Amino acid sequence: MGIFSRQGKNREARAAEIADQVADGKGFYGRATRAFLGKEDFAKVQQTIGAYQSGQDVRQLLAMGAPTVAAVVVSIGDTGRLVNFDPVVDLVLQPSGTTDPITLQTVVSKLRIPRTGDQVLLITDPARPGGYLYAGDGVAP
Repeated sequence: MGIFSRQGKNREARAAEIADQVADGKGFYGRATRAFLGKEDFAKVQQTIGAYQSGQDVRQLLAMGAPTVAAVVVSIGDTGRLVNFDPVVDLVLQPSGTTDPITLQTVVSKLRIPRTGDQVLLITDPARPGGYLYAGDGVAP
């Protein structure tokens, strides 16, 4: 296989594979990213990729009909990072039926940034028992 040969994968699949390598710090792209960035910056890149991947997981869970939980936004903070020009934010949320607030770092649409007091939807995270994923405000994009 030469440098210009086709690998049989579409661009999106190849981009997802590269993002996984960067997030894990493995493979050519992961090792190169880790080498060029400092430890702190590489950790920020990993967090951002994780926030993006959780958004993909939410879309899949919603398509499968996973139940949602309503929550109220207690506070929102900007991390200063963007994914596809959408901000990555720190959310403190109060799920309905619980007394303890939860904190999430997630990508939100720049057109639908939640404000304090807004009601949003959460989905239970199948990878982390007791954890939640941000599912937006429930309005179709």
